[in-house]
Amino acid sequence: MRERRLAAELRRLREASGLTLEEAAEQLGWSKTKLSRIETVMRRVAAPEVQGILDLYEVAGRRRDALITFTRTARQRDWWDTEPLSTDYATYIGLEAEAEALSCYSMGLIHGLLQTEDYARNVIKTGLMRFKPPSEVDRRVAVRMARQAVLTEREQPLRFWSIIDEAVLHRVCGSAEVMRAQFTRLLELAELPNVMLQVMPATAGVHPGVAGSFSILQFPEQYFPNVVYVENVTGALYIEDEGQVHTHDLAFEQMQATALGPDESLTLLARLAKQ
Repeated sequence: MRERRLAAELRRLREASGLTLEEAAEQLGWSKTKLSRIETVMRRVAAPEVQGILDLYEVAGRRRDALITFTRTARQRDWWDTEPLSTDYATYIGLEAEAEALSCYSMGLIHGLLQTEDYARNVIKTGLMRFKPPSEVDRRVAVRMARQAVLTEREQPLRFWSIIDEAVLHRVCGSAEVMRAQFTRLLELAELPNVMLQVMPATAGVHPGVAGSFSILQFPEQYFPNVVYVENVTGALYIEDEGQVHTHDLAFEQMQATALGPDESLTLLARLAKQ
């Protein structure tokens, strides 16, 4: 994931410099194939090579220092690298771990960072179509619970803003008892200073989120663009185009204004938790 983001940034810097792939490779004394493979993550790039690239593109100061540091940590392995996860899921966990803020609209299910273990177990069992052994379900539940550390165990916890469609709250996942525990969990998480919850009421009518769930991941490094993540039944889509990301930002801002306020949302969750 880190190497992919580094490669994308090096490509953007080349394009911003006005150099073609051929021109940049020639000035670096490389073949066009070598530079192309670096920009497409088919070849790992070392810190000295990145220094040469940044010299050519005239990147200096803090941005240069940060990119070189990022290069040196790009191959660092994290806990999810030891798990037999799909490429899409592992990539997403990596992005989630690197992000400083995450905004999401949940239309079908409560976001994984907010799920209780029992709620997650029922979701995962359904997603696996019951074809996998119980041990596989247990492993995937453990991975989902481990992801939640970004909310409480990082030095700078993830700033998380979730808008939950009201229909999600009435969709029973497992049992009424599981749902009551889930509502209680949401109320507990909402007390964290880095977590904000809103409910999109059914009375809101048509809004930008009716097209489906999405997440916007924001990163601390200004030179790495935000990413929109859209999940479907068989895979996931990562949107990095600046214009499309901006459109999702505007959609989320409109939905923040349309949804119930935080206090009203918590009042609704408290009422559901008591039912």
